Amino acid sequence: MRNDDLCWLGIAEASDLLAKAELSPVELTEAVCERIARLNGRLHAYLTVLPERALAAARTAERELAAGQRRGPLHGVPVAVKDLCDLRGTVTSCASTVRGGAVAQHDAAVVSRLEAAGAVIVGKTHLTEFAMATYHPTLPRPVNPWRADCDTGGSSSGSGVAVAAGLAAGAIGTDTGGSIRIPSSWCGVTGLKPTYGRVSRAGVFPLGHSLDHVGPMARSAADAALMLDAIAGFDVADPTTLRDAPRSCAAELTAGARGVRIGWDERFVCDGAPAAVADAVRAAVEALAALGAQVVEVTVPPVDEVVHAWPVLCAAEALAAHRETYPSRAAAYGPGFRSFLEFGASVSGADYARHHELRLNWVGRLQAVFQDADVLACPSTFMTAIPSGVIDADETFSPAIAPFLRFTAPFNFSGSPTLSMPCGFTPDGLPHSLQLVGRHGAEPLLCRVGHAYQQATDWHRRHPPL
Repeated sequence: MRNDDLCWLGIAEASDLLAKAELSPVELTEAVCERIARLNGRLHAYLTVLPERALAAARTAERELAAGQRRGPLHGVPVAVKDLCDLRGTVTSCASTVRGGAVAQHDAAVVSRLEAAGAVIVGKTHLTEFAMATYHPTLPRPVNPWRADCDTGGSSSGSGVAVAAGLAAGAIGTDTGGSIRIPSSWCGVTGLKPTYGRVSRAGVFPLGHSLDHVGPMARSAADAALMLDAIAGFDVADPTTLRDAPRSCAAELTAGARGVRIGWDERFVCDGAPAAVADAVRAAVEALAALGAQVVEVTVPPVDEVVHAWPVLCAAEALAAHRETYPSRAAAYGPGFRSFLEFGASVSGADYARHHELRLNWVGRLQAVFQDADVLACPSTFMTAIPSGVIDADETFSPAIAPFLRFTAPFNFSGSPTLSMPCGFTPDGLPHSLQLVGRHGAEPLLCRVGHAYQQATDWHRRHPPL
């Protein structure tokens, strides 16, 4: 294979070749690092690239594989981590000048688990400042590889670009209100937000403690399953992690969609998305029905009021997370994130309590959906990728951002696992996306249904013409 062909391999494909010694971890890592060196200056997927570290890890993986010491399907596969995650000896910048000298002394739990699985970490990916909506003005914006004039989505923008552009086989993202699913949607990759607490947040700088999720972004549901299996599990360093042993997602991939009840709420989908987006998701659900899934009508509790609770709760929690640097170093923040913290400072205890009650009540009503359905289907985002710069045009945070999160933030409130994956393209070549939502612990089912859909449609195999 040519170097660029190697860079388009998914994790499962690369893993199979590596296990058979038909591909070398060093060869694969060199190809990915060469592509990063060639394209990152244009796409700005990475804030930190680590070729020497990556090649050293690849050589170790090569020796271990040759000795029959395979650690698992990620062994020797190049991946990236979002620059909210501590990586020992490197700066965790969170895409802000506020943390310019914050060299990590320890690895984040998710980094430790990736490396224990034999993954090769090639760098740390770009993001909106501290994982909110806007970029720090001193940093270039990541570029959508499908169309340079369109937004990548945030906050895990660099992770989405890296996977979409062949600059990593998979990447770690975080999701507080949609930050895995939005860039996965707009960059045309697959993103998995696990159940809250399924993956440790230890060593990951928080945006909102009660809303933050850590999860994989990859080329397919099968690849996301392999990554989640490697990083999931209880961690004593994060008391919010779940103590029950996670079921393997990869073990259930081939069970297919037959018999799975797919919940569909026409009002929820069509009231919140343009007709073209709703039609693409409806067509994906029909494809699942053709594979043997049963489509059932459900009623999603109204989200119009509850989404307005998201900025209130998240801003207040972000203010707590930044107590060491805000307001003492307020000038070092970019205007957009600084205004978000200012909004957080205006939230009273009564405001927080009232909006938290809205959250709890909505989450309680959501449970009725999963009495009748195994999986809920809806769009990942309210529309396909928007023109670049629209979200932060005035560089001032406004709670009016809430309606844009109607398909994402409610499932941060509930801690539900969700899978976002491509389900077609607009006439001008921008990806559409389908979101599958499950009850707590349903990650294996989501990956199974997503894999069945992707095997039947091949949408996930398309990539931008870079």
